[in-house]
Amino acid sequence: MDAFPHPSAVSTSWPWRCPVRTWHLRCLLVRVLVIGSGAREHALVLALSHDPAVTALACAPGNAGTAAVAETYGVDVLDAASVAQCASDWNADLVIVGPEVPLVAGAADAVRAAGIACFGPSAAAARIEGSKAFAKGVMAAAGVPTAHSEVVDNPAKLDAALNRFGPMWVVKDDGLAAGKGVLVTADVAAARTHAMTLLDGGHPVLLESFLDGPEASLFCVVDGTTVVPLLPAQDFKRVGDDDAGPNTGGMGAYAPLPWAQPGLVEDVLAKIIQPVVEELAAQGTPFSGLLYAGLALTSDGPQVIEFNCRFGDPETQVVLALLRTPLAGLMNAAATGTLATHPPLEWHDGYAVTVVIAAEGYPGRVRSGDVITGAEGHGVLHAGTRRRDDGAIVSAGGRVLSVVGTGPTLPEAREDAYRKVADVHLAGSHHRSDIAAKAAEDEVAAP
Repeated sequence: MDAFPHPSAVSTSWPWRCPVRTWHLRCLLVRVLVIGSGAREHALVLALSHDPAVTALACAPGNAGTAAVAETYGVDVLDAASVAQCASDWNADLVIVGPEVPLVAGAADAVRAAGIACFGPSAAAARIEGSKAFAKGVMAAAGVPTAHSEVVDNPAKLDAALNRFGPMWVVKDDGLAAGKGVLVTADVAAARTHAMTLLDGGHPVLLESFLDGPEASLFCVVDGTTVVPLLPAQDFKRVGDDDAGPNTGGMGAYAPLPWAQPGLVEDVLAKIIQPVVEELAAQGTPFSGLLYAGLALTSDGPQVIEFNCRFGDPETQVVLALLRTPLAGLMNAAATGTLATHPPLEWHDGYAVTVVIAAEGYPGRVRSGDVITGAEGHGVLHAGTRRRDDGAIVSAGGRVLSVVGTGPTLPEAREDAYRKVADVHLAGSHHRSDIAAKAAEDEVAAP
């Protein structure tokens, strides 16, 4: 990657290069370890690398992009004890766990048990993502608006359950599926086939009623009690233009939402986020970390599609591109229960757009090991990459890169992103050409 000078020595034209805040320098000087290997973690590492309060930075296991700005350590993210041992061996002051799988496996619990501050929920609280049935129960107890749902764990009950839904069927894997376990269809036969595939694999199925209206993602930093919202964003889950093809982990995103109604964030906080945070605390599973609400902005108001227990990918790439406030202090405040005393967040003006470049075959079986050119360009975040012994950067996953563009307007941010995409070459790769296109043309509106 390009060398990044100290924030005080550069222009603020690139959003991650934020000015020094003297309060932040007084608050803490920390060694920060980021757990994960995707573009989300690259975005976190970049933001932290420009924070003068961070004295040392590491990413485990990381990728070819994070290795350019942070120390790299091998770790089995599925093993909570290994994550905690890595944090202890490196003498971390703060650990930020990026992916959902280690959080559901108890990585944050293990880190905190080792006496190290951790940004990320306990395994018990991470069930808000790890079990959709658990999340539905929390929402019901909190009186949060969401789709009607039913869990099916027996093939013999499937047809009767499907008859209680429609004419659009929403079929979800009840557990973690990396964004790929969802089918939304008007074809009941396709809904049944997808559900049977999940049931045959031993996965309970969640059937939901269909929610109309555009979707939005709202990230909230939480310390168990206090909630601090970030900018709302919108991501693109389908693999192809015009939302064609199967669901993926996300093919692009933009922020903020020029079409959002005034007061949207405040409304969601009051009716959805705060009640869920309070309910989780009442159940003895307080949530600390990043609570992500996937929303449908319906004709009846915002309703929850799902909750995630961590920063979303690719929305993180655009939200952090616009965050002016230094990141380490915010994460540390959440991890230590002092979020109520953290200064209000500051944001750069303008917009950010990210476009995901995926390997051939994604979201199915992908080809890897192909050389990437242009991967070290400005605004290019790494996900499925590695550096070969000869120094070449090669593909090593499905979503290979996230390319981020910024600009004073959404059309200009979009143009910047696609100009950078054109400078990247990966044989057989594909990307969507319509990320943020409708919003840029004022063709998106909340009911």
